[in-house]
Amino acid sequence: MNDLRQGGVVILDYGSQYTQLIARRIREQGVYAEVLPHAAPLERLLRHQPAGFILSGGPSSVYEAAAPQLNPALLAQGRPILGICYGMQALTHALGGVVAPARAREYGRASLTHRRRSPLLDDLPETLTVWMSHGDRIEQPPPGFVPLAESDNSPLAAMGDLARHLYGVQFHPEVQHTPQGVALLRNFIFRICGCADHWQPAAFIEQSVAAIRAQVGPERVLLALSGGVDSAVAGALIHRAIGDRLTSIFVNTGLLRLGEAEQVLHVFREQQGMDVRYADASETFLEALRGVTEPEAKRKLIGRLFIDVFKAQAAQVSGMRFLAQGTIYPDVIESAAASSASHTIKSHHNVGGLPAEIGFELLEPLRDLFKDEVRRVGAALGLPEDILWRQPFPGPGLAIRCLGEVTFPRLETLRQADAIFVGALQAAGLLRGATAQSFAVLLPVKSVGVMGDNRTYEEVVVLRAVATDDFMTADWAKLPYDLLDTVSRRIVNEVPGVNRVTYDITGKPPGTIEWE
Repeated sequence: MNDLRQGGVVILDYGSQYTQLIARRIREQGVYAEVLPHAAPLERLLRHQPAGFILSGGPSSVYEAAAPQLNPALLAQGRPILGICYGMQALTHALGGVVAPARAREYGRASLTHRRRSPLLDDLPETLTVWMSHGDRIEQPPPGFVPLAESDNSPLAAMGDLARHLYGVQFHPEVQHTPQGVALLRNFIFRICGCADHWQPAAFIEQSVAAIRAQVGPERVLLALSGGVDSAVAGALIHRAIGDRLTSIFVNTGLLRLGEAEQVLHVFREQQGMDVRYADASETFLEALRGVTEPEAKRKLIGRLFIDVFKAQAAQVSGMRFLAQGTIYPDVIESAAASSASHTIKSHHNVGGLPAEIGFELLEPLRDLFKDEVRRVGAALGLPEDILWRQPFPGPGLAIRCLGEVTFPRLETLRQADAIFVGALQAAGLLRGATAQSFAVLLPVKSVGVMGDNRTYEEVVVLRAVATDDFMTADWAKLPYDLLDTVSRRIVNEVPGVNRVTYDITGKPPGTIEWE
């Protein structure tokens, strides 16, 4: 069986916040794409015999002394290259062109016009709306390059050496704000690189089952089952490969959503027929969190304690050689610090995992997949939609949505408010498509209210719902007023201890999706 990763595209990461999004856009077309550091050794770049390369954007100026550069050995391979924003500038600089500060910076939407025919822009409208984010521009293209498109501030908004299949664009085709961006990327991967669209769920499952059986042999596997999408799909995939030689451990931290523990046990024990060991460690976690209010301290404490509880449970299961985790591709990129050129905005909740000293060999069957790909694989494996489309949930659980000290009464308040909000969205058909992530937050502040002619002084709930398809950027969801009104009244009337409900209308950026 041919490796599905062969013949795809390698993306060299120069530090853009959108690098992963380039890979997702390409994989959505059925073509494998992987993200590697810009300074990765050539043999690593060529491991899967890519048909072409894409150079990402980045925050640097290519003419500065310490700026990341393009490896000349990559150019010697004779394979197609597409440079995006900084990647275009790095390509220009490496081939003898001139990059300089622009007279006027371009940030946001711009109008681009192209008149010269090229495989990159063929079949696209002559005038395009694109998303710019740069302070430098190409003053002189390298020898052999010709202008393909221009904007008001960038006479070389796109350029190419058509004979050598080298191209550069000053804008970002991977973001939603460039409506024809996917069409441009399709032109590059299919017309210029000649890729085939064989990166599909059914083929992935077939290849993964064979790979799991080859790696595991006759041994047994232990799975850290969180109940989230990733570990659920990993469990279903491994179970298909080795059957009852898979044992799962599900740890209830007491920080789960309403009814979540019961649902996980029902789906995986009864519907999927898997061996699931259940550990209710709620009291242990709540006791450890007493008095802890700082978000990063919560994350670290919960992570360490989870490992301790899991190790204790694992010690009760004999004969296990492999530990399976629901690690996915963004975790791999981020935990490996894929690019020293990137600017960290915020540490992630789910990066990392159980430590190597736990004593098992790791099995991570989803480490090549993005979240949307995980869902498609899960659907092909027959997992129910209420598992596959469960709202994204951070590793520390409700502890980072319960701002301030985490106590059992405050968690119960938050659980009930969250269930009312998410349930109303589901009943209105707004839980998929219209919103990508929706939840309630409990604030560590109180407000004065009036209920039944009596003064109240109780806590505040914030509702948060965002619309996004990549989670890199997000808009606050424009929910119907009558739905918000119904949810607010229900929470105040049905949830003890709450007398005020607010709705968060902050996008990302400047905010993040979670509050902590």
